[in-house]
Amino acid sequence: MGWGSGYEVFNRVADGLIKAGATDEVKESVLTDLIGSLQAEDWDTELDSLQDYLDDPAIVRAFAAHDVHWPDE
Repeated sequence: MGWGSGYEVFNRVADGLIKAGATDEVKESVLTDLIGSLQAEDWDTELDSLQDYLDDPAIVRAFAAHDVHWPDE
């Protein structure tokens, strides 16, 4: 069984970066590291979080760096 709480952790950080006006480079860097850490803890709701940010290319790239892609891609 995986760790579903990663959804809340990831989304709070992503939303905070967006609200703070972080550059795409900062978002991608921070979130790529966070995704790796969450996956190491058996995060199993990556697609749920990815779905919330499909309109943000930097966040989509952060997921792609960890081989997480939206099924329509």
